[in-house]
Amino acid sequence: MPKSKSSNKQLCIENLRHSEYYGLQETFEMLYQQSEQGEIFTSLMPLILSRENILLAYRNIKTNKGSKTPGTDGVTINEIGKLPPDKVAEKIRYIVQGSKHGYRPKPVRRKEIPKQSDPTKTRPLGIPCMWDRLIQQCIKQVIEPICEAKFSNRSYGFRPNRSARDAVGRMNFLLQNANLHYVIEFDIKGFFDNVNHKKLLKQIWTLGIHDKQLLYVIQQILKAPVRMPDGTLIKPEKGTPQGGIISPILANIVLNELDRWIESQWESNPNVEKYAHVYKGQINKGYGYQIMRQTGLKEMFIVRYADDFRILCRNKTDAHNILTAVTLWLKDRLKLEVSPEKTKIVNARKRYTEFLGFKTRLSSKGNGRYKVASHMGDKALKNAREKLTKQAHKIAKPPDKSTEAYEAMLYNSMVMGIQNYYSPATLISADCRILQHAVMTTLTNRLTSQRGMRLVKKGRKLTAIEQQRYGKSKMLRFLAGSEEPVYPIGFVRNQPALQGKNISIYTPEGRKTVHTNLKINMSILTELMKNSSPDRSVEYTDNRISLFSAQWGKCAVTGKEFTCSEEIHCHHIIPKKYGGSDKYSNLMLVLNSVHILIHAVTPETINKYLSILKPDKSTLNKINILREKAHNSPI
Repeated sequence: MPKSKSSNKQLCIENLRHSEYYGLQETFEMLYQQSEQGEIFTSLMPLILSRENILLAYRNIKTNKGSKTPGTDGVTINEIGKLPPDKVAEKIRYIVQGSKHGYRPKPVRRKEIPKQSDPTKTRPLGIPCMWDRLIQQCIKQVIEPICEAKFSNRSYGFRPNRSARDAVGRMNFLLQNANLHYVIEFDIKGFFDNVNHKKLLKQIWTLGIHDKQLLYVIQQILKAPVRMPDGTLIKPEKGTPQGGIISPILANIVLNELDRWIESQWESNPNVEKYAHVYKGQINKGYGYQIMRQTGLKEMFIVRYADDFRILCRNKTDAHNILTAVTLWLKDRLKLEVSPEKTKIVNARKRYTEFLGFKTRLSSKGNGRYKVASHMGDKALKNAREKLTKQAHKIAKPPDKSTEAYEAMLYNSMVMGIQNYYSPATLISADCRILQHAVMTTLTNRLTSQRGMRLVKKGRKLTAIEQQRYGKSKMLRFLAGSEEPVYPIGFVRNQPALQGKNISIYTPEGRKTVHTNLKINMSILTELMKNSSPDRSVEYTDNRISLFSAQWGKCAVTGKEFTCSEEIHCHHIIPKKYGGSDKYSNLMLVLNSVHILIHAVTPETINKYLSILKPDKSTLNKINILREKAHNSPI
């Protein structure tokens, strides 16, 4: 299923924080402002290939789940993480600019994965090699603020600070508050496989990106050969592979033209703009719409999430005319075709309309008024039931090398994912009661043995989050052996989806809505970022920056604030000679005197730094714990 609003927001916060670490936040905001003002960008490659942007790309990729998946060359992000930062930057620049033939991405690995909407069917995924993924991430980071300034407010998929919940909220508003009850459900045939390369490059140019070297690199990405499962190579003439980091933003560039065309017909029609006025700080277009209705033009609003979009209008005649017009427009302008079998018009007062896994219709409130009534979609409900009952079987009979508690934790994560994503459905509690009954039937039958019931009402102490979400539920159960809770899928409450606020994270106002700036010494952080030892890995260098932020710029042992970068030492908790790594969990930042004291072995050195540091009992205890892990005797 698509990411929930909370996971999307968390990803957005992390990306903003990472930009701060590498001193690029202000640069990206400047690109956004310049794009808003209509400036042309002719020299973006120096920024794309800057050391800071490359290291930021490494940081953003290494936290992705897919970073452990190798491409056709077998390289993973872990192998790249072992290289020094300057070597990584040098390698990226050489791949893009060093060859006399120009940039040539390696073949993309084709993999078929089950569709989330229908696991019995598959969709093709193109997995680029890791170095090519880093290059795509470098490009995405720089062109995203430029594109965001030009993108429509009515697209919600794969954009910062936007989510499926926002798209559902917008659609519900149009159905219930704007009384637009006719929904045109569009389905584009194989969108990602049919994107026209020439047209896409022209659209990028139209957005103001005129850097010819960058356009050449993007063109090469689009033309990267695809290695099929049988080993054969295919050279694509059209399409952008799903799985590429840059593919979602390219898809939004393609369909942004559709968004703007639909808006120009009604929402942003010159007459609407002419008669709009500002009310309580917001632009009110109500009077403009009244004027427009007198012209007889077709009223229409688009809600789009990636290639899945709906157009809402007021009557059946307009709906048929709009369907025909949009179908022809897509074919003529974007060289895309809609599926006649899957594209249809739905009167939401009479039937359910489906969008992003939700099925929605209007329920009469009397006096000609309607309210939204929504459920999980039929396929979504069926898939969730199969997924949860299958995992319930694993709890009762764990697979080899697994445990009952581990399988219960996996089950709990599924429960939270389903509840978070589908909570905007007004009737979600009814849907989840069906799931609860199916799951508990499975668990009760399979967890009953000669020893008695293995599902009990008491277990381990719940965490604060668990207590908040499930502490009051009478459906909550625990596994008798491990005392691990089994979250009740039926204990869920509707959380109405609202229209997302149209605020960009590339503005100071928008950034405040998702995170606050770092309250640490930024000059020291910048020094740590720029000054790296040539024999240290990029993973070590990147984690050192994270630790400075996580420790609030203070020594992990003494709690004293660092005053300059020279006094900061990055300590390996388990030394590398004893099997320690450069992973975040094995590192901490300490004062240089503390670091020397942890590793000191001679009495003279120990006494010298004890007199300098003058540790109290608590600090000395921490130092001794670290000394023991470093295979040194306590002081």
